[in-house]
Amino acid sequence: MIEIGQPGLLGLADLVVNRRRTCYGAVHHSLSAVAIMLYQFYEFQRSLISPFSIWAEAAARSFSLPGSALSKWPGAERVAAAYELMHRLGKDYTKPEFGIHSVTAHGHEVPVVQLQALGLPFCNLLRMKRYTDDPQTIADLKEDPVVLIVAPLSGHHATLLRDTVRTMLPEHKVYITDWVDARMVPAAAGPFGLHDYVNYIQAFIRHIGAENLHVMAVCQPVVPVLAAISLMAARGEPTPAGMTLMGGPVDARVGPTGVNDLAETRSMRWFRSSLVHPVPMHYPGAGRRVYPGFMQHAGFMAMNPRRHVTSHWDFYKQLITGDLEDAEAHRKFYDEYNAVLDMPGEYYLDTVRIVFKDYLLPRGEWSIEGEQVDPSRITDTRLLTIEGENDDISGPGQTRAAHQLCSGLTEGAREHYEVPKAGHYGIFSGRRWRTQVYPRVRDFIRGMAH
Repeated sequence: MIEIGQPGLLGLADLVVNRRRTCYGAVHHSLSAVAIMLYQFYEFQRSLISPFSIWAEAAARSFSLPGSALSKWPGAERVAAAYELMHRLGKDYTKPEFGIHSVTAHGHEVPVVQLQALGLPFCNLLRMKRYTDDPQTIADLKEDPVVLIVAPLSGHHATLLRDTVRTMLPEHKVYITDWVDARMVPAAAGPFGLHDYVNYIQAFIRHIGAENLHVMAVCQPVVPVLAAISLMAARGEPTPAGMTLMGGPVDARVGPTGVNDLAETRSMRWFRSSLVHPVPMHYPGAGRRVYPGFMQHAGFMAMNPRRHVTSHWDFYKQLITGDLEDAEAHRKFYDEYNAVLDMPGEYYLDTVRIVFKDYLLPRGEWSIEGEQVDPSRITDTRLLTIEGENDDISGPGQTRAAHQLCSGLTEGAREHYEVPKAGHYGIFSGRRWRTQVYPRVRDFIRGMAH
């Protein structure tokens, strides 16, 4: 199975694939009329394909459902498999659900309800609230630490952290950021830059309450989370009891990966004219300039085209042979992998410039609305950094650089863990996350109370 997120899941990892996007090469050199209309061309193409995808789904069912006469025809399973593959290649992939309805907490199975704790134009703060009517279990749940998981705004939806959330829920009160697809945000809401992202994180921390709060940032949000807490500390505001920074480019100069290559070889003008396009008129965010999800998806696929082709061919054979378990695993994987969102253009360009070109945070030159971002001002928030030994998105050392910047913390308030043999995705999802990383995070959070 292809590792979801490996081709550029978080932050700016998807930049590097643009070198291989030959299908868009002709429009990436200037703000020509063709480039400006690129999003409209894509929508036109999608509208043409959509009826065929719907028809293919109906045909697949006709040749596969037991009650259908067509399913009795010789070779019906091959026809059904071909039609389903056609349907999945052309269908629209909508935002997936977290699908976490219950967990086992303190020895009891308790239901989980997804609530919106705070709504802002570009992001909703979600609470995964656990319920029970058992008095002792209620008391136990109230004693669990509070965790804010900051999901990345980098192409995929927050549901990509489903495994992270599910693993944390049995022993923690969990909040998570749920970023809104920029094309669905009305233009009247105004622009959204990296400084707005930082302000959103601060708003969420204040809403939850900093006391006994632990903030987890997974890849891309590592930089804005560190900035948000730094600014709060400099103002004398209460700061979270702890923060975990996982696989993010605090200092992208350290251990450079393919992610850095394009940022170093292309100008900001190129990024602005090649990757940022206006949203078509039929969306609420019409006219807003975004880095479109379909372009990000093209990049994800271009990173490992052979692996994706092989995966779809295997899916076709699984349907023919009746390997329904593996076929369903393929569906679930690509339902998540193919569901992408548009990123606000201002935020995307800010990230390219501030994080990957000018390295303003590690150089001590980043100011937000007149306030300098100085992590050395953090004195009351314990720090845990986590990196994957084989991470090819945020190279080893990029996240650990936060320790040098957070010089106001004592040695006892700082920890680092490098996950052996783990890639980027493995530090927050999958077996290594559950068996190696999570126990470290859990013990670090519990240690805040001592």
